[in-house]
Amino acid sequence: MTTTLDRLFLAAYFRSYLIVLTSLLSLYVVVDLFSNIDTFGRNGGGVRAVVEHVLGYYGYQLALIFDRLAEAITLLAAVFTVSWMQRNNELLPQLSAGIPTRRVVRPVLVGAAATLSLGALNQELVIPRIAEKLVLAKDDPEAAKAQVLTGAYDPPTGVHIEGVAGYRNQRKVVGFSATFPDAPPSGMFHLTADEAYYRPPDGTALSGGWDLVQKPDGEGKVPPPPDRPPANLKPTGYGRYFLYTQDVDYEVVTRGASWFLYASTPRLRELLARPDPRRQAKVAVMFHMRLTRPLVGAVLVLVGLGVILRDPNRHVFISAGLCLGFGAAFYLIVLGCKSLGDNSFVPAPLAAWLPVLVFGPTTLVHFDAVHT
Repeated sequence: MTTTLDRLFLAAYFRSYLIVLTSLLSLYVVVDLFSNIDTFGRNGGGVRAVVEHVLGYYGYQLALIFDRLAEAITLLAAVFTVSWMQRNNELLPQLSAGIPTRRVVRPVLVGAAATLSLGALNQELVIPRIAEKLVLAKDDPEAAKAQVLTGAYDPPTGVHIEGVAGYRNQRKVVGFSATFPDAPPSGMFHLTADEAYYRPPDGTALSGGWDLVQKPDGEGKVPPPPDRPPANLKPTGYGRYFLYTQDVDYEVVTRGASWFLYASTPRLRELLARPDPRRQAKVAVMFHMRLTRPLVGAVLVLVGLGVILRDPNRHVFISAGLCLGFGAAFYLIVLGCKSLGDNSFVPAPLAAWLPVLVFGPTTLVHFDAVHT
């Protein structure tokens, strides 16, 4: 049964959440902006262009910042809500009436559960859709500058792709090279192109792959086409080919080894099902940490509320400081377990679930022991 006090406490929690959310995001943006103000101005274009670039850049970066701070924001909001309830003696009348402490703070727990889900929704629905914007450099709003590329492997076709430099605004790679798997009767096949343009899938025949261009040399010649081209390589003209790939697009070859961090959880599951052995440990750890993220956030909130409610006479700022200290220590343990999993010292599922398995029961016992 929801009471008027429940609604008041829930409203107080959401008010605290908005204050903490605005404060932390604004602080991050202001510090980062003043640290990189010269970088934003290198592109020129006048004050208006710089302001538009700053607003656009941080408009997308806020999603990434929120992803990193979502659990900390929920913890601080819950801590400040309960602390001010204690400070204003809003808990004492209910406790005197025999209402258990856990029942009194139930609205805060409900609000915390709702806001913790925002982090997961942001990770699954927002970040994958704006990943292309999140990797833009501060001094390159038009994505026109050359980017250093890393090799990429397309497991369904077995093609390894490399390039010298890329230009995001055109999805263009210069110095393109592709190595096809060893297959009879031709054996391993290597193809180079002066330029390659990625064409996203759009339902047409020449889409979902790379448009390769071989420019003539000083004698006006280009390398001869292969006698038996691989199945996913289609000649389209003199010195022109189209290379079909399923997983390797322009984003993959430019994000580097950690591009999967922007992928959704179903996408990570697809990556784990592929035979590519590279980064499998890191992808597996990330996948399981996505599953444990709500539980880690819940443990963090319960730890904070347990610290606050164990001693209602403690000063609000001292209690908040203790909560932050316990929260920071817990996060360090989570990151330490992640590092062990990334380096294959422990299995990926254990690395993700170990903090929950160790601290979850202890936290529940600690919270259940809160006196009324």
